[in-house]
Amino acid sequence: MNTITQLHEEKKIAIDALCDAALIPRATYYRHQKREQESAAPSNKKAPQNALNQAEKQAVLDLLHSERFVDKTPYDVFNTLIDEGHYHCSVRTMYRLLEEREESIPRRCQRSHRNAVKPELIATKVNDVWSWDITKLLGENRLEYYYLYVIIDIYSRYVVGWMIADHESAQLAQKFIQQTALKQGIQPQQLTLHADNGASMKSHSVAQLLDHLGITKTHNRPYTSDDNPFSESQFKTLKYCPEFPGRFTSLKAAEQFCQKFFRWYNKEHYHSGILWLTPESVHYGTYQDVLEKRHQTRMQAYLNNPIRFNKKAPKLQQLPAAVYINPPENILISALQNEVAVM
Repeated sequence: MNTITQLHEEKKIAIDALCDAALIPRATYYRHQKREQESAAPSNKKAPQNALNQAEKQAVLDLLHSERFVDKTPYDVFNTLIDEGHYHCSVRTMYRLLEEREESIPRRCQRSHRNAVKPELIATKVNDVWSWDITKLLGENRLEYYYLYVIIDIYSRYVVGWMIADHESAQLAQKFIQQTALKQGIQPQQLTLHADNGASMKSHSVAQLLDHLGITKTHNRPYTSDDNPFSESQFKTLKYCPEFPGRFTSLKAAEQFCQKFFRWYNKEHYHSGILWLTPESVHYGTYQDVLEKRHQTRMQAYLNNPIRFNKKAPKLQQLPAAVYINPPENILISALQNEVAVM
C-alpha cells in the first residue's frame, strides 16, 4: 500500500492504474489509507458531560474487582446493586471500563487455530504445479450427490485428469492421482500437487502415494479458499456453463456431461488467464504459432490504419514467465514497478 502511495505522489500516476497493476481492489487501498489517517490523527473529542470522572470510574472498578462480584457479569452486578437501591453507571459503561483494561474476555477455553504458513507456489512451465479438488454434483433425489475429482495444471489451465464417482474416498483419490501422474509422465521431484484440507486430500494413503512418486504436496491454510484459486475458478466455469443441468438423473448422465465439457474446456475454450489461448495449446506447446498469426493480423491492421492503434505498433504477446499461487510480496511490488515503467 505504501508503494502505491509513494508512486502516486512521486510519478503522479492514477491510483486506479496502480491498484489494477498490483491486482489490489481500490476499495482495499482506500480503506487502508483511511485507517492509517485515523490512527495518525490526534483525537480532539471532548469528554461528554455525563461521563464518569476518574474517582467514579475507580469506584465502579473496585466493585467489579471485589470478592463479591469478581465472578459476576456486569448484568448481574448492575441488577444486584439496583435491587439494593444503588446506581453507579449503566451496564454498558461497566463493560467499557473492563474493555479498556482488557478484562472483558471469554473465560472458557477457546479453540485456537494453528499459525499456518501461507502456501507460495510458482509454476514456470507445464507440470510444475497441479491443483486438485473435489466438488459435488446434485442428483435427482434429496441428499444424492456425485463427486467430481479434477486436477488442473496451473500454468496451462489444462485439466490433466478428471473422474466422477458416487462417493468420496481416499482410495479413489489415490488411484486417480496415480493414473493422472502416469498419463502425464511425471518424474520424481518434478511436480507439486496443491489441494485444500479435505479428508481425501489429507489422507494417509494419498500422502504415502505422493511420497512414493516423489511429488511434493501442499495444502490451503484453514478457512482460506483463496489459496486454491485455480480449482475454484474451474469449478465455477463448469457450473456456470449454459448446458449445466443443475441436477443429474444418474452417474452415467453426469459422466457424459463431463466428457463433453472437459473436451470443450481443454480444446476449444479461450481462457482469459492465458492470453485467450486454449489450455491444450499451452500445455502441449502449440500456442506460439497462434500468437504469431494473431500478431501478423494485428500488424496488417496497423499498417492499413495506424490511427486506430494510436500510432503504436502492436507487440507480439507472450505468456507470463511464471504463474503463482500467493505470489510473494516482492514479486507483486516488482510487477507493479514494471507496469509503471510501461505507463
